[in-house]
Amino acid sequence: MVSYCVFCNIVAGRESANVIYEDADYIVIQNVLRWAPVMLLAMTKDHVTQHELWTEHIGNVGRIAANLGPVFCPRGFRLLSNFGYDAMQSQDHGHLHIVGGTHLGPYA
Repeated sequence: MVSYCVFCNIVAGRESANVIYEDADYIVIQNVLRWAPVMLLAMTKDHVTQHELWTEHIGNVGRIAANLGPVFCPRGFRLLSNFGYDAMQSQDHGHLHIVGGTHLGPYA
């Protein structure tokens, strides 16, 4: 069991977030980081790892993200995931970034 997970606390209603989408199993929230005009996080409501997200849930999470991307970023968006410390993964709760709202430039 995870001792503290901000995303689990948001799902449980113990912490606030701007919820963009929610159904019985998945939630999309606005990221508190503002590196781009649009930064959304799509995830399962259950705590899963990044690997579990991609091997067991990516079809559903990807579909939700692909449907919301054009609504919030009509000129284009990126779907990103970070795996591990070197990739700058800061939360253990698996999630998919929806990033856009501006020209994003080349990849790093």
